[in-house]
Amino acid sequence: MTTTEVTPEPRTAKPVTQLGDRIFAGSAKGAGILILIVLAGVAAFLLTEAFPAIVAPTEDLPGEQNLLLYIWPLLFGTLLSAVIALFVATPLAVCVALFISHYAPRRIAQGLGYLVDLLAAVPSIVYGLWGVGVLAPASVGLMTWLNTYLGWIPLFAGPVSATGRTMLVTGLVLAVMILPIITAVAREVFLQAPRLHEEAALALGATRWEMIKMAVLPFGRSGLISGAMLGLGRALGETMAVAIVLSVSGVVTFNLVSSGNPSSIAANIALQFPEASGLGVNVLIASGLVLFVVTLAVNMLARYIVNRRSEFSGAN
Repeated sequence: MTTTEVTPEPRTAKPVTQLGDRIFAGSAKGAGILILIVLAGVAAFLLTEAFPAIVAPTEDLPGEQNLLLYIWPLLFGTLLSAVIALFVATPLAVCVALFISHYAPRRIAQGLGYLVDLLAAVPSIVYGLWGVGVLAPASVGLMTWLNTYLGWIPLFAGPVSATGRTMLVTGLVLAVMILPIITAVAREVFLQAPRLHEEAALALGATRWEMIKMAVLPFGRSGLISGAMLGLGRALGETMAVAIVLSVSGVVTFNLVSSGNPSSIAANIALQFPEASGLGVNVLIASGLVLFVVTLAVNMLARYIVNRRSEFSGAN
């Protein structure tokens, strides 16, 4: 009778954790927890301060106006201006990012990338002054043309504003403001596209644009969505540029070329808060709570879309 010897499996040594690794892991974990605490603190503050306005009777509110009727035009103006900015800025940002990453010579691309990044450092009040002093008067002719030939569309129904301080100009100013953010994210994503995929497409006879369409854009789709949502968050919370450019009337309308426009939540808070008192402050904070919820919902939706598309983007 023979006995077989069982060779014991070799024990794998546990990796030695360095002190620097433990410090970095603890710092990262602490930073994540701190962000959650700050976010929860902001939410608790907004809820606490907005509660008196939520439960107050209509006759006690400023102007004896229902809270929902007060906030709804502001929310509508916030969403409308941000959507206009997003629809204008995203295609331009993709084109600029593709030019920098795949078309421009190296020296020109590097300088143009720095220039686009510097646009993000311009204060919003400067964009607002540019919008009301340059873009608004220059856009009157365009808005007149849109009203003349496309006036049957509710967006351009008119009457055309004589000053150009309209929702259309506000959306264009916001588009310029969020353009550097979306461009920077898109450029970095496009530069990370697998070189082998690009070379394989070119080797099969694809043109440069066909290579970009087949290899670069699918890879960077989730990154583009992230950049667009970052830009949308900036547009939703923009204050001074909207307050300077927009001619406010408090109506809810899709007309983009008229002088009757809804304001945005952030701009209304900035304009009304210095003179507000008592329950009026709580009403403004309640509108800020709505903006907080909308921004949080937009970011959560973007995170969900990115997670769903990441498995198809080639990034894994």
